[in-house]
Amino acid sequence: MDKPKVAFYWCASCGGCEETVVDLNEDILKVADAVDIVFWPVALDFKREDVEALGDGEIAVSFINGAIRLEEQEEMVKLLRQKSSLIVAFGSCSHLGGIPGLGNFWTRDTIFQRVYKEVPSVENPEGTLPQEKTAVDVGELTLPEFYDTVKTLDQTIPVDYYLPGCPPPPDLVMNAVNAILKGELPEKGAVLAPNKAQCDTCPRKDSKPDKLSITEIKRPWEIKMDPEKCFLVQGIICLGPVTRSGCGETCIRANMPCRGCFGPVDGVVDQGAKGLSMIASILGVEGEEQMTEEDTKKLIDQIADPAGTFYRFSLPTSLLRRRRIE
Repeated sequence: MDKPKVAFYWCASCGGCEETVVDLNEDILKVADAVDIVFWPVALDFKREDVEALGDGEIAVSFINGAIRLEEQEEMVKLLRQKSSLIVAFGSCSHLGGIPGLGNFWTRDTIFQRVYKEVPSVENPEGTLPQEKTAVDVGELTLPEFYDTVKTLDQTIPVDYYLPGCPPPPDLVMNAVNAILKGELPEKGAVLAPNKAQCDTCPRKDSKPDKLSITEIKRPWEIKMDPEKCFLVQGIICLGPVTRSGCGETCIRANMPCRGCFGPVDGVVDQGAKGLSMIASILGVEGEEQMTEEDTKKLIDQIADPAGTFYRFSLPTSLLRRRRIE
C-alpha cells in the first residue's frame, strides 16, 4: 500500500516552523516511516517541477508556513492547493500574518527606502533598488514581485486546518499528523489546538484577583518580575486573556508574558481589538477615585508601541488588515 504523500513549504517567515519539525526528535522517524515526503525544499532536494508532475489532489496534506509577501510564494501555494487534498496553515505567520504582517504598517516603497537607502549600515551611494527584471549579457534575470500587502495563507488559498504558534509546539504537530493518518480530524476550518484562553491553563492563574486594576504599566525589563504572580497584577501587559491555549505556556514558564502568537479563541473577530479592550477595562487609579482624562492619557502613554504590542501576530487578520495606502 502506498504511503500518503506529504509536503512542507516555507513562505514569509523566520524558519522556526521548519525547526519545530526537526524538534519532533525521534518522532520524526515515525513520521518519515508513515508518510512519503514529496516536497520539502528546506531539507531535501525537491524542485517546483516535482510538484507540477504530481496529479491534482495527489498530496494528502501540505503544511505551509509563513505569510504571503512575494509573487513566487503566491504561485507556489496555489500550486500546492491544486495538488493537495488538505492544506494546513502551519504556524502564526500563515495562520494570522505573524511578525512579517507588521510590514502592513508600511508600503513596499517605504520598506525599500528604509532597507536599501536609510539604514546606517547600508552603503548604497547610487540608491540601487531591487528590480523585477534586469537585462544582462546572457539574457534577463528576474525576481518575484514584492507585494505592498502581506496576506495570510487563507487570504490567498482555501485552508482546511490551522496549527497555531510561533512556532507550533512539537506535541501539537504530532497530534495533527496522527489525526490526519487516522482520519480523525475535526470539521474543516478548525484550529488544531484547545478552544480555551491561555489564562485558563496559566500556572499563575490563582494569583490573579477577581477584580483587577492596573495603576501603572511596566515593560518586562523595567522591573524584577515575580515568577509566580500574574503579569497583569504586576503591571506587565500579557495577552493571555485573549489568546488561545495549547502552547504549554512556554513563555510564561520562562517568566515572560504571553505575546499572543496562538491567536484568538473561536468567535473573536479581531484579537488586537480584544486585547486593547481587555487592557482598557482594567486600567485604574489608586483607591476609589475616578480616573481623569489626564490619568487615562498618562497610563496609555506607558504602553510602548500599542499597535506592535496588540497586533504583533495578527495585523493581516484584523479588521483594518493594514495601514491605509494613499
